Formats: sequence, C-alpha cells, structure tokens
Amino acid sequence: MTDATDKTGMSAHPLVSADRLKAFTDGVVAIAMTLLILPLMEGVIDLGREGRTVLEYLDEDQGQLISFVMSFVLIASMWVSHHRIYERVERTSNMLTWLTIAWMFTIVWLPVATAMVGAMPDDAAQKSLYVGTLIAATLMMLLVRMYLRRHPELHDSPDEQLRGGIRADVVTIVLFALALTVAVTLPQIGYFAMFLMLLTSPVIRLLRRRSARRRSR
Repeated sequence: MTDATDKTGMSAHPLVSADRLKAFTDGVVAIAMTLLILPLMEGVIDLGREGRTVLEYLDEDQGQLISFVMSFVLIASMWVSHHRIYERVERTSNMLTWLTIAWMFTIVWLPVATAMVGAMPDDAAQKSLYVGTLIAATLMMLLVRMYLRRHPELHDSPDEQLRGGIRADVVTIVLFALALTVAVTLPQIGYFAMFLMLLTSPVIRLLRRRSARRRSR
C-alpha cells in the first residue's frame, strides 16, 4: 500500500492495488452483456405460447435483434478498451475508483436503453438516450486516461499510449455526436447513422500521421 501525498506533504488517501477494481469491473461488464439478451428471451417465450414460427419471431423482433447485436459489440469494444488501459494500472486512488464506477454505471444502463430501441417508438428521445449513453461511456474513459496521465504513480503506461487513447476517445465522441445528429435530423436513416463509427480508425490514423509530421519538423 502506498500513501499519496498532497502539495503540502500531508498524507492523503492511500493507494491500493487495482486488482479488486479490475475484477469487479469485469464482473459488472459480463452481467451487463448478459442482460442484453433478456428482452429477446421474453419475445421467444411469448411467441412460443402463441404458436408462432421461428421466421415470424425473426421478422417481428428484428429491431430488438439488431439492437442486441449492436449493443453487444459496442460493450465488447468498450471492455477491450478498458482492459488495455487497466492492464498497466497497478494501483488505484479514490478518484480513479469513482471514475471507473461512473463508467460502469453507463455500461449497466446500456441494456435498458437497448431494450427501448427494440420495444418503443423510434423517436428523437430514444435515439438521444441510446447514443447519449455511448457518449457518456466514452467520456468517462477519456477522463480516466486524462487522470492517469496526471498520476503516473498509479501505472506504468507510456505517455504516448495514453495520449493516443485520449485522441481516440475524442474522435469517438465526435463521431457518436455526429451519428446522433444524423439519426435525429434524418429519421429515415435512423440508427444506420451508427455506421459512421467505421470512420473511427481511419480518422485516428490520419491524426496520428499529422502528429508525427508535426513532431518531425
């Protein structure tokens, strides 16, 4: 256990091993991903009682199926990003713990927003809630990376790696916001606007090349 000290040299909250926080986070994410399937299970039971066929189920619940796949992939991607950050985090502070809990809150809420996508009318409020949750989750990861840059005593991650992650989070937030704007202003496109997220990697590579050129001058 290591004591963090403030500018006056007084002992602040102690730094503790991050292992328990990592394990707890993994468990929360696993449960959230599992919860995504529950609305689909209810649909299977209801249609089964009515004597419907599998094809009828796939046709009637296609909205929920699509939202399930989309949210499952997004949560998995966010967990991978979280894992890459925290695999080099050795200690945690109160602030880092609460930032992580805030991120977990957005992940736990996402199954609720996902269920709304498949079961409720497709309106601006629904899109704002769903995509807004994704923006909030990415924002929390951005704040975690920024906090870790300011507190190198918690980890052994290279600064370049953290700066690259911050750049990626900013790009992701901007693209999520753009996708939400398109989905709301052009209802006929709807959640297909989420395909804008495919631009994330190309934009990040472009920014990385520009940054490399600027440093080489």
